[in-house]
Amino acid sequence: MTSRYINSLSAVNHSTAQGPQKELLDTALKQVGFIPNMYANMVNVPGVLSTYLHGYDLFRKQSGLKPAEQEVVFLAISQVNGCQYCTAAHSMIADKVSGVPANVLQAIRSSQTIPDEKLAALFAVTQDMVKNLGKPNTEKVKAFFDAGYTEDNLLNIILAISVKVLSNYSNHAFGTEVDEQFSAYKVT
Repeated sequence: MTSRYINSLSAVNHSTAQGPQKELLDTALKQVGFIPNMYANMVNVPGVLSTYLHGYDLFRKQSGLKPAEQEVVFLAISQVNGCQYCTAAHSMIADKVSGVPANVLQAIRSSQTIPDEKLAALFAVTQDMVKNLGKPNTEKVKAFFDAGYTEDNLLNIILAISVKVLSNYSNHAFGTEVDEQFSAYKVT
């Protein structure tokens, strides 16, 4: 990303951070093993990173969706929001951690038909919710339920959208550079 509209703030350095910023970056370091550029930017306002980490953790642990499904949701949101940083990061997680089938990940990244009906229904309803500001098309909702998903799953997608708004929009504001750990998955 090159565009940036927050110019007077810069990434918070973990080694010089203090107070709530230091505590949040310490937590992030324990969870991820490094301080992602996104976190170093978001922590300028500790409430942004704190809310993100809390909501992200709850979605991961309580959404009722499998890890591969969670990545499909995060990728669907990040693509609609045009967040190259999160698309790269979640592509890496999808490939290396969450077990998204390679052909599904490739289809998502290249805007092709997803070759798994259930994941396709999940992706479609998620993107439609973002595009239509929380008012998805009834046919997409029906396909989502017909695929075996529940109303709880749909409400958890709203949680994921909320979390991704924090990260996607922060990345837009800072023009966040993709970390080396995710660079093989950069959007071109």
